[in-house]
Amino acid sequence: MRIHLSSVFVDDQDTALRFYTDVLGFVKKHDVPLGGEHRWLTVVSPEDPEGTELLLEPSGHPAVRPYKAALVEDGIPATSFAVDDVRAEFDRLRGLGVRFTQEPVEMGPVTTAVLDDTCGNLIQLVHSD
Repeated sequence: MRIHLSSVFVDDQDTALRFYTDVLGFVKKHDVPLGGEHRWLTVVSPEDPEGTELLLEPSGHPAVRPYKAALVEDGIPATSFAVDDVRAEFDRLRGLGVRFTQEPVEMGPVTTAVLDDTCGNLIQLVHSD
């Protein structure tokens, strides 16, 4: 068994697609209209194009807004992405205007940082030493 798909709820799919591809560096995998304004919209790592997909899921369900707000208020990331070097990614992304809620912090064998994805989520970056 392996993880095939994970998702983050996003306030706007077009904004999310731009952020997750143009800024974070993911690649669009699927973009299928679902009728109306929503799409089945996934991105993948360019390093593993057949790997786990991240669904940029619309935040339309009534439970999503309070759920996301509570996570952000408590500083809890919606998901975590592995990177080779958190400090280098922090510098690169901050140079692109990304807002971080947590600068790189060493926590034993891992280093983490937390960013705002502009779509209502906090995202953790992590690497292990």
